[in-house]
Amino acid sequence: MTQRKIIHVDCDCFYAAIEMRDNPSLVGKPMAVGGSADRRGVIATCNYEARAFGVRSAMSSRHALSLCPDLLIVKPRMEAYKEASKDIQAIFRDYTDLIEPLSLDEAYLDVSDSPHFAGSATRIAQDIRRRVSKQLHITVSAGVAPNKFLAKIASDWKKPNGLFVITPDQVEDFVAGLPVSKLHGVGKVTAEKLGRLGIVDCLQLREWSKLALVREFGSFGERLWGLARGIDERLVHNDSRRQSVSVEHTYDADLPDLASCLEKLPELMDSLAERIARLDSSYRPGKPFVKVKFHDFTQTTLEQAGAGRDLESYRQLLSQAFARGERPVRLLGIGVRLQDLRGGHEQLELFSR
Repeated sequence: MTQRKIIHVDCDCFYAAIEMRDNPSLVGKPMAVGGSADRRGVIATCNYEARAFGVRSAMSSRHALSLCPDLLIVKPRMEAYKEASKDIQAIFRDYTDLIEPLSLDEAYLDVSDSPHFAGSATRIAQDIRRRVSKQLHITVSAGVAPNKFLAKIASDWKKPNGLFVITPDQVEDFVAGLPVSKLHGVGKVTAEKLGRLGIVDCLQLREWSKLALVREFGSFGERLWGLARGIDERLVHNDSRRQSVSVEHTYDADLPDLASCLEKLPELMDSLAERIARLDSSYRPGKPFVKVKFHDFTQTTLEQAGAGRDLESYRQLLSQAFARGERPVRLLGIGVRLQDLRGGHEQLELFSR
């Protein structure tokens, strides 16, 4: 069986990089791409100078300015970002047809059978990074590994503008030292539960049998058992189709009532609009949905066919969802189900409502 060779490519602060490329006066200054602070805008991404002040994506623009008063916030230019993304995808296709985009700025590539550079995934990744830098004048980081889980971790290992390789014979030792919070699918709640069980890293996770993990975590326990050993059999799907797009936020302090939840909707909608804008025209946003996780970690999701995607429609959905628990809320999420328009001839405006 051929050893799988997976590359994960991730652009460095993509939107901000495009803005700095096209406007050199922004270089060296803390800057971000996002919405206006006086309209409850949200930061989409920021450069590393801004990150030094604690500015992060999905943060409200108002909060970002409080951390960094000199922060320059630039309005998004989605067409410019989409054009750059197409150019990067074209470079990828010179090496393999097995490409799974995750967003405009990152993708998995399966180069297991690629003839380029005598089949060296490392040299392919190096060449991709060189060509993106030369042709688009931005940088990308890349990770090379035997599977998707490790390739994604590797691409973040030497950011920005870095390359990190995990060879098959390095997998066992590399994974042993990983915090469990780095495992694919492990969020804050699962990481906290693992911590309460005395499991902080993968070496400790390996001490648990598969059966014991299944008893504690259900079917995800089997997945945890495999990931702790660097096992990830997911394929790179070059035609994966999304079923929905959503945003969610966990709040530092619980939201005590419905009114405080409703106040958070505008900024969530700004973030959702930015994510919808990243989709290509073969998708049409459909029915809206909301997700509410209460302080005791119980949660509910509510969606409604035929409802609009305007603020009032989400307010009504959120009100109904909150009524199912009537308790303080730790997490809110909103999204839309997606309709697949492939094969049709209809061109639709994503923000027609």
